[in-house]
Amino acid sequence: MEALATARTEHSTDDQDPQETADWLSSLESVFRYGGSDRARFILEKLERKAKEIGVVADALPYSPYRNTIPLEKQPPYPGDLQMEERITTIMRWNALAMVVRANKAHGELGGHVASYASAAEIFEIGFNHFFRATSEEQGGDLVYFQPHSAPGVYSRAYLEGRLTEEHLKHYRQELTSTGLCSYPHPWLMPDFWQVPTGSMGIGPISAVYQARFMRYLRDRGLAQTDDQHVWCVVGDGEMDEPESIAGLSISAREKLDNLTFIVNCNLQRLDGPVRGNGQIIQELENTFRGAGWNVIKVLWGSDWDSLFAHDVNHALLKRFAATVDGKYQTLGAKDGAYNMANFFDEDPEVRALVSHMSDRDIDSLKRGGHDFRKLYAAFAAAKATKGRPTVILAKTKKGYGMGAAGESRMTAHQAKKLEIDALLDFRNRFGLPLTDEEVERLDFYRPAEDSAELTYLRQRREQLGGYLPVRRRGAPAVPVPTIESYADFALKADGKEMSTTTAVVRLFSNLIKNKEIGPRIVPIVADEARTFGMANLFRQVGIYSPVGQLYEPEDAGSMLYYREAKDGQLLEEGITEAGAISSWVAAATSYSVHGLSMLPFYIYYSMFGFQRVGDLIWAAADQRARGFLIGATAGRTTLGGEGLQHQDGTSHVMAATIPNCRAYDPAFAYELAVILDHGARGMMEEGRDEFYYITAMNENYAQPSLREGSEKGIIKGLYRFATHGAAKSKAKVRLVGSGAIFPEVVAAAALLADDWSVASETFSATSFSELAREAREIERANILSEDGVQKVSYVEQCLGGNAPIVAATDYVRAYPQLIASYVTSRFVALGTDGFGRSDSRASLRSFFEVDRHHIVVAALAALAEEGKIERKTVKEAIARYGINSELPAPWTI
Repeated sequence: MEALATARTEHSTDDQDPQETADWLSSLESVFRYGGSDRARFILEKLERKAKEIGVVADALPYSPYRNTIPLEKQPPYPGDLQMEERITTIMRWNALAMVVRANKAHGELGGHVASYASAAEIFEIGFNHFFRATSEEQGGDLVYFQPHSAPGVYSRAYLEGRLTEEHLKHYRQELTSTGLCSYPHPWLMPDFWQVPTGSMGIGPISAVYQARFMRYLRDRGLAQTDDQHVWCVVGDGEMDEPESIAGLSISAREKLDNLTFIVNCNLQRLDGPVRGNGQIIQELENTFRGAGWNVIKVLWGSDWDSLFAHDVNHALLKRFAATVDGKYQTLGAKDGAYNMANFFDEDPEVRALVSHMSDRDIDSLKRGGHDFRKLYAAFAAAKATKGRPTVILAKTKKGYGMGAAGESRMTAHQAKKLEIDALLDFRNRFGLPLTDEEVERLDFYRPAEDSAELTYLRQRREQLGGYLPVRRRGAPAVPVPTIESYADFALKADGKEMSTTTAVVRLFSNLIKNKEIGPRIVPIVADEARTFGMANLFRQVGIYSPVGQLYEPEDAGSMLYYREAKDGQLLEEGITEAGAISSWVAAATSYSVHGLSMLPFYIYYSMFGFQRVGDLIWAAADQRARGFLIGATAGRTTLGGEGLQHQDGTSHVMAATIPNCRAYDPAFAYELAVILDHGARGMMEEGRDEFYYITAMNENYAQPSLREGSEKGIIKGLYRFATHGAAKSKAKVRLVGSGAIFPEVVAAAALLADDWSVASETFSATSFSELAREAREIERANILSEDGVQKVSYVEQCLGGNAPIVAATDYVRAYPQLIASYVTSRFVALGTDGFGRSDSRASLRSFFEVDRHHIVVAALAALAEEGKIERKTVKEAIARYGINSELPAPWTI
């Protein structure tokens, strides 16, 4: 329809056949009169499609005019007390403003944001008063992703509800006090309040998509009834530039997620200026969402505009709107009615005539749609009523609405944290707040009496919606984990069988799926390449989740491991989207809190495409207290020989070590992997620990020994002695420490030291340098702060105490083993894979990065020479014997 309108406008010169034109128009009018608007719209859509097919319209605008999607005649009656809700919103606006300004007046360094909530207050209040349902016995409850910079407004509402006190508000962004409030939605910092984190731009939208999808997954697998639950995501228009913000749009439409609504707060302004100064972000977003298959509802103009549109028979206003870029809209928003009259309405005679009866004050009072409760309610109601696809509401607002010259639509609005007394008094006067000049100057918070009409109304609205939001539950019923022998016996008693640890981990969680109690709670996730990781058996065993099942016969239907999609499928194969796959993992990993249903997700992926690519989402998962396993497969820099620079991982364990509730392990053997997985599963599923595990696994096959009795404790702590080599009374002795794929090289180096150089050694398998460092830090701090002088000894020092040199080698950068260097007293030499990756054989790569057995031997001998235990010439002899070219530059320099 828009295309036909565009074509008519572009080619409306002389009418070559007025009678034919009249016949067409008459026919359309007749269809409308006798068949109704739906029939007329259907005919127009068919004509538009045909026009595109035959080339009549080559480049039609993909979006509608700059006006409200829902016309006045289809706007439902407002169900609440409009004046009461406006009054309550005014109080919340003041308290949010006072909270931020007060904190910065006192300290000057705390920051905070006022302008974003000022623009979104009506959006939030429509949700809180009429749509956002809390979890109760009758319903599962909605999930709301709040625009992060609007957190002060959510705190302000919770204060009126009696959930937060004045002391809380006084300590905004002062979290080290007992009553402090965190800056943005952070479940880790406020575990009973915030349900989902949104503080990092783009995280909220993609997380909302996959949470909505996971609700359908739970329903289709018969694990939870989620049909009555809805996901709301309030996001800024500037935030929509983040790739994660739009990454989930296609899957939302493809899987018909009508339980999902985005509300984009289109205040046309990001942190420093307009979102699209020379364009129109609302029209651009409409294009994006429509193209992805979403239902789009625009809320651009408030009710005061309705009479103007009714008299605008020639659409003069729409023409002016279409010709006005956002940079100018921002300027108009920052100026008064006189400026708007002169620089917008007066620029077109027909538009000027439409407002000839209006004063400058009347012009100044015209609202944008995002500040009009009636318009917003109609949009929210239409979104909830839409079936078969998700909805986005594009609500046009003013950033800093109500802040006047101190911030309304100003370039500096986002940074406004301090307001002068005149601006505060103007705010008070504009919204009719019952505050004296002295109360305004003191930035007193305002809360009506407990039995006031305002608080009574507020409580009634929330009671009808099931209770207060946001709120977070901390746990869910425990799920028993079967005995380790029942699913991991093959790994515990490997007896030298060759396998890769990637194969082992897939077999472990595949075996767990077969258990009747924990099995249904396992959520295997892969971005793509399930076959690469040996997961093809899961296609047949549990199926790939699809909300529509399988509508085709797969090409490999005759094979044992054919590609099987099913409506109740358990495997989530997300396609080539690491951001989407980790978002699915987060949804499953937080199900215990969101749904009261503990799930145990395993997301397996190329380790290089984890912390490096989607580290921000993993950090958000930590904030959200996620529970589950991340499996970094094909891990390390030398195990994925032919893939080269971008696929080879040497850093993920360093990044994992920075996350407080991430327990990261780099096991060398299948039995280590089994012990770690079993420990983690019990901690998360039975004990309810708010932690998650990152475990690296390699695709290299080598002999797997059996579990040595008594080593379980060391495996979990991060280090245990694997073996001793050489004569016990040898004059020269070293400790060799390794992890993951390099540990077999460490064992081989120990044999060479004994056989070729008569050097004794102990080999230690370091399953986790980060766990060792974490415990050692705690011991170090305790010793520093000890008042009685009693000194404790860390676990790593217990294992590696003494004077014998230590050589640690891993498939990661040297910074990884160096995590423990300051906690041991003897000479410590770290070998690692610093630099860019390369493509070659594993043996060549390990030689190049100087982490193979020969370089480990040379490093050990050099350390002994430094200690005076052997002569320096021995090192030279070893270099020659093993053919090491000492003239080559270091691998990280080229």
